[in-house]
Parts: sequence; structure tokens; C-alpha cells
Amino acid sequence: MYDYPIIVHSEAGHFWSSCPDIPEAHSAGDTISELLTNAVDGICLALTIYVDKGRSIPPASPVGEGQHVVHLPAQAVAKIALWNTMREKGLRVADLARLLEVSHPVAGRLVDFDHTSKMEQIERALAALGKRLAVSVEAA
Repeated sequence: MYDYPIIVHSEAGHFWSSCPDIPEAHSAGDTISELLTNAVDGICLALTIYVDKGRSIPPASPVGEGQHVVHLPAQAVAKIALWNTMREKGLRVADLARLLEVSHPVAGRLVDFDHTSKMEQIERALAALGKRLAVSVEAA
């Protein structure tokens, strides 16, 4: 659902990427492997733009021919789910803070992709919004 396809471009012996689903996401690297590692950070950084602008985060489209896939960390996926649920319900961070009985900064960190949150806190926030976090393991 949030394994985003990226398009890899080569220029002067270096690589850079674009993401059709998250046009704000770009990354670069000296090798494709480095680029794919950096693409995770590039997408997560771009997701902060969506939160800052109050926009829902789009799901990933199917991977097309010649595209590479970027698998986001579980915590980033959980934060996307929390943010999109908040958007669906018309809630702001202040509303989440009141609902969880925490300060605004604490609630804000739950949808801050630069901050490492405890999964239990994200689960608690999702539960308060009527959602449950489910984790699955798939073959690589």
C-alpha cells in the first residue's frame, strides 16, 4: 500500500530518482543501491510536506516496468495511516492531542516523519480513531 515506485535517472555517472505518486520526493546516489537507500529518506521528507500542508498522503501505485520499489519503514507506514485517518475524520493535531489527553507537541510528533515515535503510541492514537494497526511479514 505504501511501497512506492520510483523512476531511476542516470546522469554523468550518478543516479537520481523521481516518484510518480509523491512528486515532491527526490533522492540521489552514486550507485543504484545508494539511491534506493536515500530514496526512503527522500520520500519520508516529502511526506512532511503533505502533513505541513494538511494534505492526505496518496497510496502507492503499482510498480511499472523498469521502476524500482521503495519499501518504507513500518513506523512511517503507521504514521501515514494515522495521518490519513485524521484527514478522513477532519481532525487536526490539536484535536488528536485533546483526544489522547497529551500536549500538542506530543501529538504532533506522532505524525512527524523526522521523529522516532514508539509504535505503541501510534497504535494508541489509531485506536482512539477507531482503527487497529496490523502487521504482516512477507517474503523479500
